[in-house]
Amino acid sequence: MNDSAVRTDEILFDRIGSAAVIRLNRPKALNSLNLAMVHAMKPALEHYVEDPAISCVILAGEGERGLCAGGDIRAIHDLGKANDPEVTRFWREEFPVNYTISRYPKPYVALMDGIVMGGGVGVASHGKHRIVTERTRLAMPETGIGYVPDVGATWLLSRAPGEAGTWMGLTGEIVGAADAIFAGFADYHVPSDKLGDVVDALGRLEAGASDEDVAAVIDGFATPAGESSLAAHQAVIDRVFGSDRVEEIIAALEREDGDFAAATRETIAKRSPTSLKLALRLLRLGAGSGSLIECLEREFTVASELLRQHDFYEGVRAAIIDKDRNPKWQPAILADVREADLDRYFAVGHQPLFPEHRL
Repeated sequence: MNDSAVRTDEILFDRIGSAAVIRLNRPKALNSLNLAMVHAMKPALEHYVEDPAISCVILAGEGERGLCAGGDIRAIHDLGKANDPEVTRFWREEFPVNYTISRYPKPYVALMDGIVMGGGVGVASHGKHRIVTERTRLAMPETGIGYVPDVGATWLLSRAPGEAGTWMGLTGEIVGAADAIFAGFADYHVPSDKLGDVVDALGRLEAGASDEDVAAVIDGFATPAGESSLAAHQAVIDRVFGSDRVEEIIAALEREDGDFAAATRETIAKRSPTSLKLALRLLRLGAGSGSLIECLEREFTVASELLRQHDFYEGVRAAIIDKDRNPKWQPAILADVREADLDRYFAVGHQPLFPEHRL
């Protein structure tokens, strides 16, 4: 592959010794992914598999603020508003990249420094070697913009300890390094000022390095991540979030004492009622799924229907466009979102993302 064929100003493909380094390069937009970026990633990843001189692939974000704040939801909002038939193309290209990363045959290292949200989780947490730092701020915040966890997050969240993933998926709250590791979204904690040394050390590996070789290098720089807040509140989380109905979860929260339950209750009250119910159903279905592909296909189906509804556009307006942080959800309360009304979000009316895989 000629790197210049896929290189854009927004994603850079470099080499440091034997390591291939993919750098997300939209620092002013917190490295949010757009179609050009995900379109460029797939052929690069395919090329690196075939190049015998490459020992591992490293994903990093340019700038000081984060790896990736997610997908470019403003662009999706604008395409959807214009009824552009290409509105779902970003997800059609992004989700297969997430799957490719999950099955990548060479060591794949994600430097999850700073903000890692939404689509950033998709290109990082499906990898084999996921490094967080003291600056990591990870979240799947979609219920706050009238959307749902995607990029295979319903596979990851539903496999977190106990109901920690349910808490993360419904609240969309930001967690730090220790919680990211506890929830299964990351593996190592490395101080941010040592990441350059990690990359240099990985670049000194010989071609054909194994995942064990890469892990040994990272372990040499790893330090304790500290105490996990999610672990500390595990009993409350499991007690509250075990229900399959959002109304019952909220009722359980109201029976709990303490600041953690009160803060969780306050957060959920601000989320889209429709998104909360869809997210919970997706998480429960994800727990029973046999593959990441099943979750990606299901998430895409729900996302496609959300583009036909009110809350996604209202959520993006309130968070990104007008920034008034005061979305007017429709319906506005959980009681008006009937379970039967959610069925249409799961009705497949499109070509599958992975036609070669029979579910």
